[in-house]
Amino acid sequence: MQSENHNYTMSTTKTIQSALISVFSKDGLEPIVRKLHEQNVTLYSTGGTEDFIKNLGIPVVPVEDITSFPEILGGRVKTLHPKIFGGILNRQDNESDVQQMKEFDIPQIDLVIVDLYPFEKTVASGASEQDIIEKIDIGGISLIRAGAKNFKDTVIVASVNEYSLLLDLITEQNGATTLENRRLFATKAFHVSSHYDGAIFNYFNTDETIYKESIADGQVLRYGENPHQKGFFFGDFDAMFKKVHGKELSYNNLLDVDAAVNLINEFKTDGPTFAILKHNNACGLASRKTISEAYLAALACDPTSAFGGVLIANTKIDLATAQEINKLFCEVVIAPSYDDDAIAVLQEKKNRIILVQNEVELPSRQVRTCLNGLLIQDRNNITDTKEHLKTVTITEPTAQEIEDLIFASKICKNTKSNTIVFAKNGTLISSGTGQTSRVDALMQAVDKAKAFGFDLTGASMASDAFFPFPDCVELAKKAGITAVIQPGGSIKDELSINYCNENNLAMVFTGTRHFKH
Repeated sequence: MQSENHNYTMSTTKTIQSALISVFSKDGLEPIVRKLHEQNVTLYSTGGTEDFIKNLGIPVVPVEDITSFPEILGGRVKTLHPKIFGGILNRQDNESDVQQMKEFDIPQIDLVIVDLYPFEKTVASGASEQDIIEKIDIGGISLIRAGAKNFKDTVIVASVNEYSLLLDLITEQNGATTLENRRLFATKAFHVSSHYDGAIFNYFNTDETIYKESIADGQVLRYGENPHQKGFFFGDFDAMFKKVHGKELSYNNLLDVDAAVNLINEFKTDGPTFAILKHNNACGLASRKTISEAYLAALACDPTSAFGGVLIANTKIDLATAQEINKLFCEVVIAPSYDDDAIAVLQEKKNRIILVQNEVELPSRQVRTCLNGLLIQDRNNITDTKEHLKTVTITEPTAQEIEDLIFASKICKNTKSNTIVFAKNGTLISSGTGQTSRVDALMQAVDKAKAFGFDLTGASMASDAFFPFPDCVELAKKAGITAVIQPGGSIKDELSINYCNENNLAMVFTGTRHFKH
C-alpha cells in the first residue's frame, strides 16, 4: 500500500504525493482535485467526497481499502483508524516511526483536506436537537488536529475557506510546501477546531459563570482610539450595515456607530426621529412629522457639537433631508433606507460614510475588558414607558409632559453617567454628561441650554439615577423645569418629593436605574 519511493527527505520543503480528502462542502474542490491528479498525487477519500472525485473521472482510493474496514454506524465512523492517523501523524525524521510505517503497511498522507459538518448553521436554522447532534463532526475534527499537530510533515486544510489558498500554493510551487506554509495552514486549522468546539460548548452550556467566545472574522483598523494604538474589530459588520459610500470606519467611528444604533433603537417604533451623536453621546435628537424637520430640530440642539458627528435616522432619508445634511461636515450617516437622489447628494462628500442599517438582533450580553479579565452583563433592554411611571407628587404630569419625560428617559439611558437630560416638545434641549456629581450634570445642562438660546420653562428633566438630596429638583425648578422622571429608590426620596409638592413640580418614578459607565 505504501509507495517505496515516497519522499522521506529531511528537507523542510516537501512535495505532496498523497492526499486524504473528506469534506462537507465541495464548492471549489474540483480545481484542487484536478491539480493534484495532474501532479500525480494519490488520492484517498470517503463517502460523498469519494463519489464526487469519481464523477470527475479521477482515480481515488477508498479509505476502506487502507483500513480493511467499512464505514459503520451510518457514517459516524469512517476515518478513525490507526492506518489513517498513522499516515498523518508519523514523524518522517523519526526512525522508529519510519520502521512502524513499513511494519504495519501504513500509507504516508502528506495532505489532509477537511471541511466540517455545518454545526453553527444547523443550530441557526432552528433544526431539531437530533439533527444538531448529528452535525457534531468527530472524524473531521480529529483529522484536523492530527494534521495540524504534525505540520512539520503534513499539510492540513481545515475549511472550504482555505481551498483557494491551497490551490494557489500547489499551482505556484508545483505541489511543494515549505515549513512556513504548513505552519500557516496548521494555525488556521487550530482556529477552525477551537471555534468549532466553542460553538458546540455554547450550544450545550447553561452555566453563566463560564464564558467562551470565538469570532472568526477580524478586521484590522487604521488604529485604535489614538494613532499610536493598534485597533481591531471582531464582528460581522456587513450583517448589520450595507456601506454604500465613504472611507473605512475607524475605531472611534465604530464606537459612535454602536452608540447611535443603541440610541435610535429606543425610537424604532416612534414617528420620524433623528439623532446626532458626538463621542458616544447625543448632542441633538428630535421627533417630528417629517424626517427633514426632525433633522433640523436635532441640529438646532447643539450645532457646534454636531460638527464631525454621527447622524442616524429611524426612517428613510429623503432628498430634502440629504440636502440639509450636506451643509454639515459629518463623519457618518445611518438610516434604514435612502431615496436614490438623497444618496447622490450625500455622496458629494468623498469621505462621508453612508450606511444602510439592516434589521439585526444585537447580542444579549455586553462584554468589556476590566483589570486582568472581562466584565460581562446583560444588555439593558428596559425602555421606560408610560406603564412604568408612578406619579409620586400631588401635581400630575400633563399628557405632553409624559411624552417628554419618556423621550428624555430614552436619551438619558444612552448617555454617560452621571447624566441629566432636558427635553421639550419631542426635542432634546440639552444634557449634562459624564459628570462626577448629578448637580454638576444638571448645571452643565442648564448652561448648555442657555448657550443655545433655549427656554427651559415647561421642559421636562430625566435623571439616570435617584436624587439623594433635593438640590437637583431645586435647581431644576429655578431653571423652569415642570416635570421630572427618575428611578427613585433613595432613602431620602421624600425630601425631593416634598420640595416638588411645595413648588408644583410633577415627579414620576420608574423603578429602573439607567447607569451607563
